[in-house]
Amino acid sequence: MSTLGLIGSGHIGGTLARLGIAAGLDVVLSNSRGPETLAGLVAELGPRARAATPAEAAAAGDWVVVTVPLKNYRQVPVAPLAGKVVLDTNNYYPERDGQIAELDAEETTTSGLLQRHLPDAKVVKAFNNIFFKHLAALARPTGAADRSALPIAGDDPEAKGSATQLLDLLGFDAVDVGTLADSWRFQRDTPAYVVPYAQNPQGLGITADDPGRTADAATLRTALAAAIRS
Repeated sequence: MSTLGLIGSGHIGGTLARLGIAAGLDVVLSNSRGPETLAGLVAELGPRARAATPAEAAAAGDWVVVTVPLKNYRQVPVAPLAGKVVLDTNNYYPERDGQIAELDAEETTTSGLLQRHLPDAKVVKAFNNIFFKHLAALARPTGAADRSALPIAGDDPEAKGSATQLLDLLGFDAVDVGTLADSWRFQRDTPAYVVPYAQNPQGLGITADDPGRTADAATLRTALAAAIRS
């Protein structure tokens, strides 16, 4: 049985863990505070889930999701992720992460930073453009008429194929946006960021109680095409 490793177990990580269990995956969760702090979530998820250190989750995962605040990306363990498909959910919030000159100058992307930190991993941008409640609510079986799509980007075609397989297991179609350098098209404050899945969008944001709506591949591609650099 395949295993989903999670480095970070907050809103997105916890939601992906629940979707992974529902899909029949084993799940290894971790955070920066220690495995004992995840006891409640592991108990909720059941026997297919366990808590571990970030290095252990990295080593265990067939796919590993990095879902930590961007300011902490250098704390992600390097050696256990060599050769692995690493899905990056990071977004840049200067008010939380501090100013990062390379991002401010648009010289790289958040996933570009992570790829540089993990030179032997295969980083794929994914899961960063959807509100965690919508991620939970919109998952559908393969072939469902109301299935939503999520964008992915990466430099390794095989890794993107593997990421597409994971998205399918978790309940979503994938739209390949291109390389990590192209992942700006679905970063924060772009038309593809949270709005396609919002029933009541407000500008480029949503309200916390928004119930969500289906966004198929065509809808997502339209939003991606509308992205512009600042």
